[in-house]
Amino acid sequence: MKPKPRFNQKINLTIQRLGIYGEGVGYWHGYTVFVEGALPGEVIQARLCERKKAYGRAATLSCSRLSPHRVLPSCPLFGRCGGCQIMHLDYNEQLVLKRQRVIDSLERIGKLKGIEVLPCLPSPSSLHYRNKIQLLVVPSENGLKIGLYARNSHDLVEMEKCFIHAPLGEKVLERLLPLLKASSVTAYDPKTGSGELRYLLIKSALSTDQAMVILVTKGAPSRELCAFAHALKETCGEVRGVVRNENESADNTVLGSSYQLLVGEGAIEERLLGLSFKVSPASFFQVNPLQAEVLYKQALSLADLQGDETLLDAYCGVGALSLLMAQRAGKVLGIDCVSQAIADAKNNAQNNQICNVEFACGLAEEFIPTLRSLDVALLNPPRRGCDSSLLQRLSELAPRRILYISCDPATLARDLAFLNERGFSIDTVQPFDMFPQTAHVETLVCLDRDFVQSRVTL
Repeated sequence: MKPKPRFNQKINLTIQRLGIYGEGVGYWHGYTVFVEGALPGEVIQARLCERKKAYGRAATLSCSRLSPHRVLPSCPLFGRCGGCQIMHLDYNEQLVLKRQRVIDSLERIGKLKGIEVLPCLPSPSSLHYRNKIQLLVVPSENGLKIGLYARNSHDLVEMEKCFIHAPLGEKVLERLLPLLKASSVTAYDPKTGSGELRYLLIKSALSTDQAMVILVTKGAPSRELCAFAHALKETCGEVRGVVRNENESADNTVLGSSYQLLVGEGAIEERLLGLSFKVSPASFFQVNPLQAEVLYKQALSLADLQGDETLLDAYCGVGALSLLMAQRAGKVLGIDCVSQAIADAKNNAQNNQICNVEFACGLAEEFIPTLRSLDVALLNPPRRGCDSSLLQRLSELAPRRILYISCDPATLARDLAFLNERGFSIDTVQPFDMFPQTAHVETLVCLDRDFVQSRVTL
């Protein structure tokens, strides 16, 4: 009979792997234990600080064998800030473990055995790559404090520098912080309902040296907030515009649906692979644009377009991949549920003089039943993956090829299993490190239609 772990018990563990949030995972008599900061291969003594039926969490007391891949983190806030989870792991080993996470998900969740997963492609830069930062603003005795969420909590870790944030964004942040702290802008206090500023976001376009600042407020913008916006625009020439977002929700949702331009322009322009893209406050754009170019080149190559295909780009965002594919396809259809993203996509098509693409605003799973034929499908869903009704209709349309870009190996494995059962074979699985120093991994998968099965189905 296996012993049952007790709360506060000291246990010895050998860390076997990393969890999906970057924590070490070990097994005590078959019982799964997560340990923050522990790395695979390390032998530790830990104290069980949380005990549930299926798993527990423990804190390291001592380590008798360190991982040879453990390194000193670049950031002094590592371990407190929740932005990075594995900065203490050598970068090459980060790539190895991210590939392994994709393999494990395919095998354990998708029950897909024997699928070759290519080595994870490194980011062109393992630091200073993010074109966006999202900061929490809270009241303090001296006015307000700005920072990031602490790991596994909603507490604030005050900061003035982020080591994975792009240099342009850091330059804006360096100018912004003293201006904001010296202003009369007040931070929103959920306990009293007073104050206005809840969050601030900085978006950067690295190829054009343009930045945008988004101020998330509770209630209408005050005179002080508008004065700060104008001062920031005058002080930092890279800031093309300052936009206010109204968020009245009582939960931890960052952005509301209402935007108001306070000063300057309401969008920035980024360039990828020879095309220009307008990026508005509400629009999604890859946070690592240099690695996005690597991924998009691979997607273009795997699509193997001959010039006469009809291609669907589900979850198209501002239309980056739609427009790149349209240069090689006959016709491209882009669909996204964010109206501002679709407005940007249409504008981007016009600015790049690409005419063989159509964009529609709506849910991909509601749009796809309107299609009668399709040659190639591009899926780039949010973390939750694709709706099963979309995948079912897609299998009925039987395109010759599907390209699936995923930011979550678990939902990717689930959806690949669904498609595999319906006549699509998995040809290429290529992980990309889109988010160095974090536990996240992006994966591009190419699926080809099984012509024998599709003839029977049709």
